[in-house]
Amino acid sequence: MASDTSADAAEVDRLYEFGERLNEAKDKSEHVSDYEGIIAAVEGHCVKAKQLAAQLIPRFFKFFPGLSSRAVTALFDLVEEDDLGIRVQAIRSLPLLCKDTPEYVSKIVDVLGQLLTSEENVERDAVHKALMSLLRQDVKASLTALFRHVEIGMENVREKVICFLKDKVFPIKAELLRPQVEMERHVTNLVKKSLQDVTGAEFKLFMDFLRSFSIFGVGVPPEHIQELIEIIEGQADLDAQFNVEDIDHIDRLISCMCMALPFFARGASSSKFLSYINKHILPVFDKLPEERKLDLLKNVAVSSPYATAQDSRQLLPSIVTLLKKYMPRRKTEGPKYDYLECLFFSFHHLAHKTPNSTNSLCGYKIVTGQPSDRLGEDFSENYKDFTERLSSTEEVVRNVIKKLTQGMADHNKALSVAKTEEEKANIKTEQQKTTMALHNCNNILAMTQIVFGYLDRSKRKAAAPVNGSRSSTSATVDKKARGVGIVQSQLVNRALEGLSRGGGGRSGRAGRGWGGRGRGRGRGWGWGFR
Repeated sequence: MASDTSADAAEVDRLYEFGERLNEAKDKSEHVSDYEGIIAAVEGHCVKAKQLAAQLIPRFFKFFPGLSSRAVTALFDLVEEDDLGIRVQAIRSLPLLCKDTPEYVSKIVDVLGQLLTSEENVERDAVHKALMSLLRQDVKASLTALFRHVEIGMENVREKVICFLKDKVFPIKAELLRPQVEMERHVTNLVKKSLQDVTGAEFKLFMDFLRSFSIFGVGVPPEHIQELIEIIEGQADLDAQFNVEDIDHIDRLISCMCMALPFFARGASSSKFLSYINKHILPVFDKLPEERKLDLLKNVAVSSPYATAQDSRQLLPSIVTLLKKYMPRRKTEGPKYDYLECLFFSFHHLAHKTPNSTNSLCGYKIVTGQPSDRLGEDFSENYKDFTERLSSTEEVVRNVIKKLTQGMADHNKALSVAKTEEEKANIKTEQQKTTMALHNCNNILAMTQIVFGYLDRSKRKAAAPVNGSRSSTSATVDKKARGVGIVQSQLVNRALEGLSRGGGGRSGRAGRGWGGRGRGRGRGWGWGFR
């Protein structure tokens, strides 16, 4: 034992001698053997000698370019040592190698990225500090190396790198990304390459980061915003054949469309989403899981104001078909209020953009002078069916509003006499449900009156009124027309609120699958609309 201690002390003394000679030498390149001795100490057994070698290697690194590869390898060997103190010292030394030799940044960041999986707090903290030091030295090379782990890295390393980016890098992007436009473009390209295999939570994280960039901010060219839409479209997999049993694809599509909505409002095209939904999903709407149907209709509704005339012409027949399905023909039927609210809103916006389509669909004649007006054909049966359904819907909804209003009064009375906190909580839950139902019904009633007004006015232009029963409603609608914007705004706001509640999803990776689609490593989204 004494001899081992003596040998270790001698090894440490020898390293100090190497360091002192190199410090004092004017031409350090003449002392190659001293630097080689420092590197060789890494292969010994003395803990203190290895720690000292980890400090001395970067100090004289730049003076011996011929030994640079051996020196770097020696430090990499030290970060794999069993002793925590040696590992931490080596980690702290790695960034120092790059101060005068920046070509090593990528390689060292790559290694440090792998070390983010450390379970030792002290070691992990040293890795974080080393990475931040390198990011400040060369942000472009450092981020490129880190995103390489996101793109193709091992699973546990990849997750730790994403957490590091989220917690340490993204919050100080204004400081790190310089020059701003050049680096924002570089990071955008890195993110694009990394999105082939992500969870829903990861995709949202990266998209929120991109949205914060100046190159996608207010006043940028439309093609910049369209670039973000195309990224979202890629995640939605709009080129794939739709399989109604692929719940993961349905969730991803709905989530991506929700994410795209703010960009539609800024001039990006909604055509690809609406076309895919119209072609593949609405024809099998009945087969969708019940909990997904409303989410889909909400997305279509809040996207409809941004649809082009061509999109509207293609989508409107499907919306009218669903409207007829969910508008009660008999006044005893109970309609799906939340579905109808979305469908009426979609109908209103789409019909406004393609008025000459409405004659054949519901007898609503608008003269545009085009052959597609089809004014010479008789669609009176369509008009009759549509108006009967509207009348039934109005009456049923009015009756429901009366019941809900009375129910709200009953809830208030019950709340005033409730004795336990549990009773009060249950009553408040019912109040919230009633309030939501009232909101649905009031919006539906307002929009049925608007649609009825359109139909009545179109008939009065084409011929004499069918009957006088709707005259009072038409007069009401003319007055209410000035407030259509308010109704629309309320519906959009509520729909968006519903989407934000439903689309938050789970960040987990349950099952690790894309629903059998075999994409990438098969990393599932796990959005979980509930």
